[in-house]
Amino acid sequence: MDARFLGIAELTDAPAVAVVVDVMRAFTVAAWAFAQGAERIVLTESLDQALALKARHPHWMALKDGPPAPGFDAVNSPGLLRSIDLTGRTVVQKTTAGTVGALAVKEASLVLCAGFVVAEATARLLRTRECDRVTFVVTGEEGRAEEDLACAQYIAGRATEAETDAAAFLHRAAVSRAAAELTEGVRQGVHPDDVALCLEVDRFPFAMVAALEDSLMTLRPHPVPVPA
Repeated sequence: MDARFLGIAELTDAPAVAVVVDVMRAFTVAAWAFAQGAERIVLTESLDQALALKARHPHWMALKDGPPAPGFDAVNSPGLLRSIDLTGRTVVQKTTAGTVGALAVKEASLVLCAGFVVAEATARLLRTRECDRVTFVVTGEEGRAEEDLACAQYIAGRATEAETDAAAFLHRAAVSRAAAELTEGVRQGVHPDDVALCLEVDRFPFAMVAALEDSLMTLRPHPVPVPA
């Protein structure tokens, strides 16, 4: 597999296959939302769009980065989200990096959103689809986020060599700037367990596929069977 690792600003054309990585915390949160029963997640371009969708659909749940804010039901924290029953609900998500990255590749034929919690399922889907050229979008810190790059490289390795060990990649993520900021309280809307939850490998058995539905970039869980 020919893997490219690019920041959002480096995307010059629509890739055929894109894996958008945001470990801390957008796509860890998305995976937890599905685990808590959410039917789909609508990825929005702006806070205003998220609030407009929430206004039109009051039963939807809107979440964002940072501290709680009027009109939003939750913040972008896996530790805080894991106690909320989302059965059958639509979640509207706007974050600083993850949702921006997914929207930047919305024209790709296949868009996967990922973190360590869905790494193996994502790699397995790439193998199943026989994807020979994949663009990994490293969303954080203008493409330099170590936790996102480490996760992207780990998934790429697993997609081509199933025995790739996670330890070194997890260590890079654990000592990343994002992990430090979450641990030290630099970022707001944080639960003490967030970093640990973001570093759980293969917590969930599904990949997450994003596609345009009625002009909205919509993320859904995609079960990936384990080969017999």
